[in-house]
Amino acid sequence: MADTQALVVGAGVVGLAVAQELASRGLSTVIVEAADAIGTGTSSRNSEVIHAGLYYPKDSLKARLCVEGSRQLYAFCESHGVAHKRCGKLIVAADDDEVLALEGLLAKGLANGCDGLRMISETEARALEPALACKAALHSPATGIIDSHALMLALLGKAEDHGAALALNTPFKGATRTGNEWQVRTGGAEPMTLTTHLLVNAAGLHASKVAGTIADLEPDFIPQTRYARGHYFLLTGKAPFSRLIYPAPHTHGLGVHLTLDLGGQARFGPDVEWVDEIAYGVDPRRGDGFHEAIRRYWPGLPEDALRPGYSGIRPKICGPDDPAPDFRIDGPSTHGQPGLVNLFGIESPGLTASLAIAQDVAAKLDL
Repeated sequence: MADTQALVVGAGVVGLAVAQELASRGLSTVIVEAADAIGTGTSSRNSEVIHAGLYYPKDSLKARLCVEGSRQLYAFCESHGVAHKRCGKLIVAADDDEVLALEGLLAKGLANGCDGLRMISETEARALEPALACKAALHSPATGIIDSHALMLALLGKAEDHGAALALNTPFKGATRTGNEWQVRTGGAEPMTLTTHLLVNAAGLHASKVAGTIADLEPDFIPQTRYARGHYFLLTGKAPFSRLIYPAPHTHGLGVHLTLDLGGQARFGPDVEWVDEIAYGVDPRRGDGFHEAIRRYWPGLPEDALRPGYSGIRPKICGPDDPAPDFRIDGPSTHGQPGLVNLFGIESPGLTASLAIAQDVAAKLDL
């Protein structure tokens, strides 16, 4: 008899969402996390935005799971007391070419089933946000913000209410298929070996490394994870905006956008810097390029108003010159290993989509 029915690697927002989904279905569940706390990686180093789902190709996993996940996440926040706000977002065009780009984005969003999207004129945009400069804007009223740490605590609480157990400071060292079970090895101060019927790799930045330690998983099914660091700068003083402000998107990010936390603090970012290792320092000089980008939509940005905030790293399964790929949620039908799901490239909109991703993982495991 297996020690547990399900084991989840990684206690970020997606791993916790998967764990509560499996535990709520009656499965005994263990979460192993290498760090000494939950959500210390990508899950706590982002913009904390609840996305509407308009950026992604129709019928992609990102589109479907973001739209479904957004609705589920708002409902979860309401029922579990997680602080959030449906503040809305304006995506702005600074010139005629960007107006055309926004029209394409509108069509994509409508095809994905996003709620309430509409193009508005410069006059309408400035009526909503008087400090804004633009030629036109795309209004997304369903976009919001969330306390990501409170969300993770609520997910962990729900998982534990259904019997799940969390093991911190417990790095995953490998797994071997034995009969109808996975034999899992962990490290840390108290290394152990335990057996499980189901194994879910939700290790985020480390997902490819974790997959590489799973015996009999062919290398062809393990993409290279690359790191794209994004820096955030904080605004000194109060921002004259009540909604999130995004420029027209570019290839590997959504541009230097303005987001707000639940206390009203404005932050700008992220930029994109491809790096070879996980490090979270913020070079104040990177803020030099932020001013020009921000002043395209907020000409009134005061001099010396930005200060270094924090950085986050996105797990990319592509290179700098490649188009942005879809999520990879690889189950047995993909790699042929029973009871195993690997999640690769779960970056934005992973937080928004987390509950829907968890349901997709359960489906991949035929639950």
